[in-house]
Amino acid sequence: MPFGVLPSPLHGFFALANMEVPFLSGAEVGVPASGDAVSGGRRIVVITGLSGAGKTNALRAFEDVGYYCIDNLPPKMIPNVLALAPPEDDGATGVVVVVDIRGRRYFGEELETGLGFVKDGSGWEPRIIFLEADDRTLVRRYKESRRPHPAATNGDVLAAIRAERRDLSGLREIADVVVDTSSLSALEVKGRFARLVEAPRSRLSVSLISFGFKHGAPLDVDMLLDVRFLPNPHYDPELRPLTGHDEPVRDAVLGQPDTKEFLAHLRGLLAFLVPRYADEGKTYFTLGIGCTGGRHRSVAVVEEIARRLKEEGVAGSSVDLFVRHRDLEAGQQVS
Repeated sequence: MPFGVLPSPLHGFFALANMEVPFLSGAEVGVPASGDAVSGGRRIVVITGLSGAGKTNALRAFEDVGYYCIDNLPPKMIPNVLALAPPEDDGATGVVVVVDIRGRRYFGEELETGLGFVKDGSGWEPRIIFLEADDRTLVRRYKESRRPHPAATNGDVLAAIRAERRDLSGLREIADVVVDTSSLSALEVKGRFARLVEAPRSRLSVSLISFGFKHGAPLDVDMLLDVRFLPNPHYDPELRPLTGHDEPVRDAVLGQPDTKEFLAHLRGLLAFLVPRYADEGKTYFTLGIGCTGGRHRSVAVVEEIARRLKEEGVAGSSVDLFVRHRDLEAGQQVS
């Protein structure tokens, strides 16, 4: 069977093993409708990651929706906190704790301590969320805040960031979701996590991100595809000031025979992969589509994928869809 052709009954652009794909409008798509039930029992969310990546802002977002939040909790104390929590009917929505390198610095323990309890049948529904950002962004944030990096012993912030990234690599591997906050404002971080926390565990969140390679590839993607093989609208004076949201650019990009073939191949690949990710228990899948500057080709292709997902989803267990145009939303006037 040719690659990119789906066997029946996997019809449509993304049947995704009979998963329904709800589609909501907005800068970030995939917010479950109000009143959607969240499967499982009480939730314990562990927020961790690099210093300066936005853990405090994420914590506040959870607190705003009714979670009991604890910052800088020693990992060994997580089981004690959960054991002391009131019955489900009387307690808060769930518990959120922030753990990071401060636990190791002051208590001499590995960050993974206590997380095994959360993962292994404690009666709570766990999430481990790892926040990170690129070195340049973290250095800038520390310079702007004028606060010392918790791992910097000699004032060398960049060396401390790199050492922390290395030390936390194992923790990053066991996280349920990794979020790169390099291009997100504090408000965007809050909004993103307020939405993610409402996603039920039985649903798979599929994120589509457009970006420009000239601004760096996103770090929090599961799959990255390069569409720079397509003709670049930047070199057409009439299309240059427009974006992939505009009809002339969409027509120029999507009308290419190579674009049509690319989407056909992508259809088959994702129809194979995504159901298997869901079966494995993966709750997040992020696809990055990159062009040169993140304004034309990648935006048009991501919007087309999202459009077809919206129109041709079929009944079954559901998928939350998120769409984000990283460099377009950042307001960078590049091609």
